Amino acid sequence: MQKLVLTILCCLFTSSLWATEQRPNIIYIMADDLGYGDLSCFGQTKFKTPNIDRLAAEGVTFTDYYAGSTVCAPTRCVLMTGLHTGHAFVRGNREVNPEGQAPMPADIVTLPRRLKDAGYTTGMFGKWGLGAPGSRSDPAKHFDEFYGYNCQRQAHSFYPTHLWHNEQKVLLDENSYSADLINEQLLSFVRANQDTPFFAYVPFTIPHAAMHVPEDDHRPWREKWPEFDSKIGKYKGPLVTNPIAAFAGMMTRMDRHVGQLLDLLVELGIDDNTIVSFTSDNGPHMEGGHDPKFFDSNGPLRGHKRDLYEGGIRVPFVARWPGKIKPGTTNDLPVAMWDVMPTCLEIAGVESPAGIDGISYLPALLGQMDQQLKHPYLYWAFYERGGKQAVRWGNWKGVRNQVGKKPDSMLELYQLSTDIGETNNVAVQHPEIVKQIDAFMVEAYTPSPLWSFGGRKKKK
Repeated sequence: MQKLVLTILCCLFTSSLWATEQRPNIIYIMADDLGYGDLSCFGQTKFKTPNIDRLAAEGVTFTDYYAGSTVCAPTRCVLMTGLHTGHAFVRGNREVNPEGQAPMPADIVTLPRRLKDAGYTTGMFGKWGLGAPGSRSDPAKHFDEFYGYNCQRQAHSFYPTHLWHNEQKVLLDENSYSADLINEQLLSFVRANQDTPFFAYVPFTIPHAAMHVPEDDHRPWREKWPEFDSKIGKYKGPLVTNPIAAFAGMMTRMDRHVGQLLDLLVELGIDDNTIVSFTSDNGPHMEGGHDPKFFDSNGPLRGHKRDLYEGGIRVPFVARWPGKIKPGTTNDLPVAMWDVMPTCLEIAGVESPAGIDGISYLPALLGQMDQQLKHPYLYWAFYERGGKQAVRWGNWKGVRNQVGKKPDSMLELYQLSTDIGETNNVAVQHPEIVKQIDAFMVEAYTPSPLWSFGGRKKKK
């Protein structure tokens, strides 16, 4: 009954919020492999991100925000569908040739489709990874406007042979830096749709490997750190001299792109009616010569991309909405990317689909914590590297590795309020907590023909 009453209050609150004005524009920016410590507003000291910091200073910072998964494709599916990796259709990276990843079902309900039906113009600018070109889940079948990479493998180089504009292949010369082209298309989309409500999903490819950045942003950091000039970044596309300097240059360039977007919103007079969020798809990577230890890319957290420890899944999140979100605030509500769909839909005044795992965090964004519903627990599954599961229950965190080989092995238990770095496994001291988290893992996991742990099954 309490949940029903709060839901009704939230709906009434949202309806009254935009009763006399155009529905809000929604911009959701998601960097690629950016760690919890890779923004200066989250503690980065090797370089600065002043424009992203501005989002935090003029908006809200969520300290306990979680990616949908610890790698690219499943995080994106979770974000688009509101289902966590115990239920989502895509729960891992499945490649297809010659280009792209395995598609989602043709009739799958996604956030952009829901917003399109409600009258929003929808655009995506960046990396898709959820359906090959021409497939039943080509991004052009979900968005009004798409520009960027269809395929994750193609996005391993920032100097690709081509990008996609809707369903048209756009051939590029060898000097075309994809991040700049993607940002230009984003700005054009915002300018073209300034008079109508729009949703822009912006999955930037920075700072994923390879460590490619044009000379104007690479050179200053090479001069600062010449001791790394002997290091060569090897991934896809051109080799990189001093990939340490290139990473800082990439972050500098992406931050400048965010600043250009914020300036445009002011120029067009739509700043106050636009919510801009910034986050990352998973923890920091260790490829192409990037050194997350040098940059302290995971901050106080343990683990990296492909781990279900906090460093693999907890990501920075900031959001700015002038006149709606109180500037300079912080919130420690545990939120995950399956909550993005219902949040965006509530912002737009649209009903969420039935059966999703997400809960809107709009009340938390607006500082209305008395109206905020909370998850009983958060769940993740990763089906590579022997299989992994994790649950956050309050401030307890349970992690089980090698699930495929040992489905009922003793899980690790951490108390995040006193051990954010997950250094002290206290499972032996708290058998009842372990038992409850194990029950959550069983409850949340639904096998699929494509994604299964084998022996890990729901109890009847």
